[in-house]
Amino acid sequence: MPGRDVAAPFVPITATLRAMFGTDDLPGLAPGLLVRDELERWAPASRLIDGTLLPAFLTAAGRRWGGTPHACAALAWKSYSYWTALPAVLGWASARRVPLLDPAHVLVHFEDHHQLLTLGLHASTPVAVLPGDPLALADVPGVQVVADETALLGALRATLLDAHFAPLIAAIQGEVRIGTRTLLGSVASGIAHSILRAADALPGPTTAAVDTLLGALDLADLVELVPGARGEPTVQRRTCCLAFTLPRPKVCQGCCVRQG
Repeated sequence: MPGRDVAAPFVPITATLRAMFGTDDLPGLAPGLLVRDELERWAPASRLIDGTLLPAFLTAAGRRWGGTPHACAALAWKSYSYWTALPAVLGWASARRVPLLDPAHVLVHFEDHHQLLTLGLHASTPVAVLPGDPLALADVPGVQVVADETALLGALRATLLDAHFAPLIAAIQGEVRIGTRTLLGSVASGIAHSILRAADALPGPTTAAVDTLLGALDLADLVELVPGARGEPTVQRRTCCLAFTLPRPKVCQGCCVRQG
């Protein structure tokens, strides 16, 4: 389709990002989310998984935080998994549109020294939608129509968790000694925080959305939503990101260390 706007399937996501942060030009994310120009600085996330870029990623984390190798790896993962999952989480929660974030579609570079890394989505990243979505009815290229809500969540899990996060966790564990539960706890926490922060821009109850997503990913036992100071839902972790072990210790809100 000549002249097709490749950003159209992602409009609900970028709109929700603007509602959350006041902009969709965020530190750590490509402006507008999509990488339209294939510059040499961008590499697919598969190069983290195959080990090509992983040492540089972990070395950068060590320089940034100055802690032990496993603590710095845990914090690098916390950042990476939050920003990587965000488009899929917001797409599902805002419009039931799920970018399929297998490692070939997520692009990274390390050139901005103000943050650990920058992520973006390849402009050809496919999006899974339900049969009633306008994208499905318009037969838009790159759109994959799935049967129902269960299949949509299955597509999210298959691409984000099974094809991307699980092998990257295994690759990290080949470099440093760190538990899977610790790393998946950051995924669960990041998803819950994302949904709660975007609450005003999302349809339906946010606590139900958190429960549905974490249930589909088998991560529900890693966090708990508890009332905050004003009765609002807040995230209580059941694992620690290890920030408290840094030379300048940090205890995050909702940390299990604080709870203990």
